[in-house]
Amino acid sequence: MINSTSSSDRTQRTESVPPVVLKSPGLRPETDRFSAANTATLRAALAAQPEIRPEVVARGKALAADPNYPSATVLQRVGAILLNSPDPTENAD
Repeated sequence: MINSTSSSDRTQRTESVPPVVLKSPGLRPETDRFSAANTATLRAALAAQPEIRPEVVARGKALAADPNYPSATVLQRVGAILLNSPDPTENAD
C-alpha cells in the first residue's frame, strides 16, 4: 500500500500551464513517405532550436519546488490507471 505524503485538502492552484498545441501538417497517407529532403529539413529545424531554453528550465525548477505539483487530482488519476491496469507478470506462460 502506498501512503500519501501530501494533504488532499489543499486548495488547487489557480494558475495553469498553457497547453502545448502541436500543429499537424495534414499529410495524407499517400504523402507520408520517407524522403531525404524531409530528413534534411527536420535536421535544419532542430539545429535552429536552442539547446537549452531558459524559460523551460525556470518552469521546471518552479514545478519541482512546488509541493502541490502534480495536483492531487492528477495523482489520483494516475493511481487509478495503475490500479486498473493488468499485471503483465500474472499472465506469463
